[in-house]
Amino acid sequence: MRTLALTTLLALLACQSDSAEITRVWLTHRTTDPSKIVVNWETTEPGNSVVRFGLSRDHTETVTVDEAVTLHHVEIPLAQRDATYHYRVFTGDQSSGDAAFKAYPADVLRVAVVADWQGKPDLDAIQRDDVHLLMTAGDNIDSLHRRCGVGVKECTKPYGELIDRYPDLFRSTPFMPVLGNHDREIRPRGPKPPAEPVYDIEATAFRKFFELPGDEWMWHFDVADFGVRFVALDLNHISDMGTTWQTCHPFAKDSAQYQWYDKLMDGPNPPLVVTLYNERNASVRAQVGGSWGAMLRRGIIAITGFGYFAERAEVDGFTCYNTSLSGKGDRYPDPKSQFLASENSYILLSFTKTPLKMVVEIKSLEGQVLDRQEFDGRESG
Repeated sequence: MRTLALTTLLALLACQSDSAEITRVWLTHRTTDPSKIVVNWETTEPGNSVVRFGLSRDHTETVTVDEAVTLHHVEIPLAQRDATYHYRVFTGDQSSGDAAFKAYPADVLRVAVVADWQGKPDLDAIQRDDVHLLMTAGDNIDSLHRRCGVGVKECTKPYGELIDRYPDLFRSTPFMPVLGNHDREIRPRGPKPPAEPVYDIEATAFRKFFELPGDEWMWHFDVADFGVRFVALDLNHISDMGTTWQTCHPFAKDSAQYQWYDKLMDGPNPPLVVTLYNERNASVRAQVGGSWGAMLRRGIIAITGFGYFAERAEVDGFTCYNTSLSGKGDRYPDPKSQFLASENSYILLSFTKTPLKMVVEIKSLEGQVLDRQEFDGRESG
């Protein structure tokens, strides 16, 4: 009986230990400054937010936010480049295990871009690429209403499930997503516009869950050492503007989005400007009498996750990409398409300083290079 009692006690202690472990942890940036990073986590009960971190498992530094929350966002400073940081998070008597991430490098910067994440496929190839930053071109979840109920705007459950699918990736790699229509779908779309809005244009759940720069539904992020600026726009299903199918923020010439992007792209800009969104490239280029296309061309490439295929198009010296983790659907080629494939894919961007250069590879989920282009650093515009 004594042995049975001891076994039962140990089992109970193990269960308590498991329940006290924080497992849903991810990294983002809330400013355009890569010398700071945000550690995010979620707990079942509200409590304070503590991050202990450092260049070893000793975690010699601490940042604390004293507020009772279940969704935690703590920004920490990164004093060194080209180093590995270790960290743990704590809320009350709950804590995570040790995790590690790389500060931005001195030699080669690697950034992966994915889109159409609804199927949650195997991403081992991206982890083998050892990327420093993971970005998206929209549609990070399938919808909000499937897990949250119809019309609910603030529920973040689908985003939590995304983090749970790739725990090692999100604990070790800063993540900066871009909005698509699925990311704010609060009702089934149906065959025609219904009486009530299908999408939460303000993307309440997305902005609540992720800590991103600026307005969060549009943002930019610079890694100045490598001459690169990433710009995120809220462009998706633009033909539905003004209906109950409207999903994105306005983009007309007098809109906040147009004016923000126009001012940003008017410079001065880093040599390599990469714009991301979730709409067909040719459709975006044609908007407002072609002025959206002119603004895009002040940068060097655009990346979308609009279609379920892999594509590279060349337009007046400007390159447009389409990528999709679900890349074997219907194809809608760009009129200027130069490479087109029905392949599940992601994009790997590699940046070097000397010479200042960006290599863009469309890669299959098995890691095979499907298309490769090099871009020399130059003044945008």
